[in-house]
Amino acid sequence: MNAISSFSADLLKLDCALETERITTAIREKVWRSFRKKGVVVALSGGIDSSVVGALAVKALGPERVLGLLLPERDSAPETFSLGRLIVRHLGIKSVQEEITGILESLGCYERRDDAIRIVIPEYGPDWKSKIVLPSILENGKYRLFSVVAESPDGSRFKARTTLDAYLGIVAATNFKQRVRKMLEYYHADRLNFAVAGTPNRLEYELGFFVKLGDGAADIKPIAHLYKSQVYQLAEFLELPEAICSRPPTTDTYSLAQTQEEFYFSMPLKTLDLILFGSEQGFSASEIAREVSLTVPQVEHVLDDIKAKRRVAQYLHAPPATMNEVALAH
Repeated sequence: MNAISSFSADLLKLDCALETERITTAIREKVWRSFRKKGVVVALSGGIDSSVVGALAVKALGPERVLGLLLPERDSAPETFSLGRLIVRHLGIKSVQEEITGILESLGCYERRDDAIRIVIPEYGPDWKSKIVLPSILENGKYRLFSVVAESPDGSRFKARTTLDAYLGIVAATNFKQRVRKMLEYYHADRLNFAVAGTPNRLEYELGFFVKLGDGAADIKPIAHLYKSQVYQLAEFLELPEAICSRPPTTDTYSLAQTQEEFYFSMPLKTLDLILFGSEQGFSASEIAREVSLTVPQVEHVLDDIKAKRRVAQYLHAPPATMNEVALAH
């Protein structure tokens, strides 16, 4: 029997002062005592998660021990850089901007992505914009497939369902972006003797919304245990700028504007928070459905999708496999 008697959205409310103290104490313990590093590097996208991690790092270690990295490329949203600069000024930290377009071009990132898109949209050209999307799980149930949305220079829009080869090619090419950014994060961490702070929230961490050895790589992940709605609560408590707190969660990966909901989670994140929390607390689909104003079949579809995403995340979280056990001395 569940220890919590009734299910409510209020169960996700944080004691923000207590949680901030707990996280900042843990940051100091890991960075200074366990890793023996001087500070942390945080890649700042102007989004809520990286901004909260930056603010927590400053509270834990002081602004002089936090470096903010701004890592734009040609597909980045126009507001990414301005909001990144805003949080740097707000936190009073040093920052470095690394424009990564040239690196990505040398790797063939854009060319490989465009080649994959042309599998399903043959006329796609270098001046076009694109994104990949999933239909809402609340409207389409279990059987959902990715589509490419493309926009030509004259503003015409095209949409085509991806083949498996096209989808894998697009994702493989765009994953260069997260891995190049992480490479630069560790360069700056190495030169300063800092640790790298990752920025995933619980939805991203548990359900596999990250790139292995890309944004999934970090030395500490201060908010990986927090639901997205709880990250917003901390942002308000930490008094982050309103422009950052009100920005919709984006992937900032594709040249067309794209939310995390349409790319991966396929539903409003506040609702997904509650369904994930409710399932982990042992509440039934009918109990959850009443709180989130959905039908029981809709909640069951979401729970099935959560299970599928967790299976994907197992590989993403897995360390390298050795063919025999290697005992390491401590």
